[in-house]
Amino acid sequence: MPKNIFIEDIMVRDVACATLPGSRDEVLKILKNKHISGVPVLKDSKVVGIVTRTNLLQNPEEEQLALLMTREPITISPGSDLQTASRLLLQHGIRRLPVVDNGKLVGLVTVADVVGAIADMNIDTPIKDYVEKEVVAIYNETPLPVVARIMELASVKAVPVLDASLELVGIISDRDIISASIIEDSVEMSDMSSGQDDDAWTWESMRDTMSIYYSVSRIKVPNLIGNDIMIKEPITATYIASISDCARKMKRNRIDQIPIINSNRKLQGLLRDHDLLKPLIES
Repeated sequence: MPKNIFIEDIMVRDVACATLPGSRDEVLKILKNKHISGVPVLKDSKVVGIVTRTNLLQNPEEEQLALLMTREPITISPGSDLQTASRLLLQHGIRRLPVVDNGKLVGLVTVADVVGAIADMNIDTPIKDYVEKEVVAIYNETPLPVVARIMELASVKAVPVLDASLELVGIISDRDIISASIIEDSVEMSDMSSGQDDDAWTWESMRDTMSIYYSVSRIKVPNLIGNDIMIKEPITATYIASISDCARKMKRNRIDQIPIINSNRKLQGLLRDHDLLKPLIES
């Protein structure tokens, strides 16, 4: 297995970024337009955070970028090797590493970039030992807000979709949910009393109240069903497929996971892009 692949060889150099102060709407626009799942956050040209689709979905009412982002992100240098990047991505359960040289952002390396390198390595080890067999799957007529909540509770970024006969008919990722989501503005009211609870002269029925109206902006998952937005006829594989074969499928189709099925199209497990990194750090 090659040992001389360095981060500067595979990193993305033209990096989409968000800057402080910034807003959720600006980030959402970048993610949708660039078809990416997260961006570094800069302040005075230094990396101070990472903001992802997960941050947006878990905090639908938060608008300030500084409160949405994950602070003090793990970074890597351009001279580090592929194994070091794989170890960091797996150890911290993250999808991207800002590449920093002398305190300056010079690139970004993602799980997809590492998978792209694996695709060229011709690793013929079967995927069977790396497939996740405990998989959260949903019924194709499940309401989309319920799908989003299931994914949040299960801490997964994609779910296979099954029909009534338990056959695999699609897959839904957080990318699909974000693409379908909208920003919803509303006005809410809060009643505030001018009396105090410990004021003996203030009766509940006579207490003066003051109504405060304020605007709320939140990300809303539309009232669709899984079948409406799922990727139909997803790319699949079987247990005997090799590591590099699956990496090539992910790279070619720009996907992060592959459902594993048997000859009857029954779901057996899910191979995530993170799983393909494991052979690199085992060698």
